[in-house]
Amino acid sequence: MKFVVSVYFILCFASSILIVMTIVQRAHHMFGRDEYHIRVINGFTDNSSVPLVIWCSSEEMDLGGRALQEHDEFSWIMRPNFWSSNYVKCTMKWDSTRKSFDAFKSSRDTQRCGLHRLCSWRVTQDGFYFSNDEVNWRKDFIW
Repeated sequence: MKFVVSVYFILCFASSILIVMTIVQRAHHMFGRDEYHIRVINGFTDNSSVPLVIWCSSEEMDLGGRALQEHDEFSWIMRPNFWSSNYVKCTMKWDSTRKSFDAFKSSRDTQRCGLHRLCSWRVTQDGFYFSNDEVNWRKDFIW
């Protein structure tokens, strides 16, 4: 009887270790050391007199602001993890028009940014376009 109980406890312990390893592996994939490269590109065709102003921040950090001339970019690296908010919100201002958007949101972008973990935004006169390869752009929303 003692032998059966011992085997039972060993099997339970081994199963618990496998379950914990699976959870840690999945958490590492979702919140691990993966780096996501985020770029916001000024895609306006003629804004030489009025720059596109961008300011980005999250609960943990303030990335600051920039005035982007035509084809300039603002970029940074995100490292999602379990303990942070895992998003960056940016506010764009062009002339008198303002728009805020989530430049990176872990729950939305970990899959969408693709294998290369590239999350690019091109902001133009008619809207905000997303791409994970900077070749194929999809319009996400308008001003």
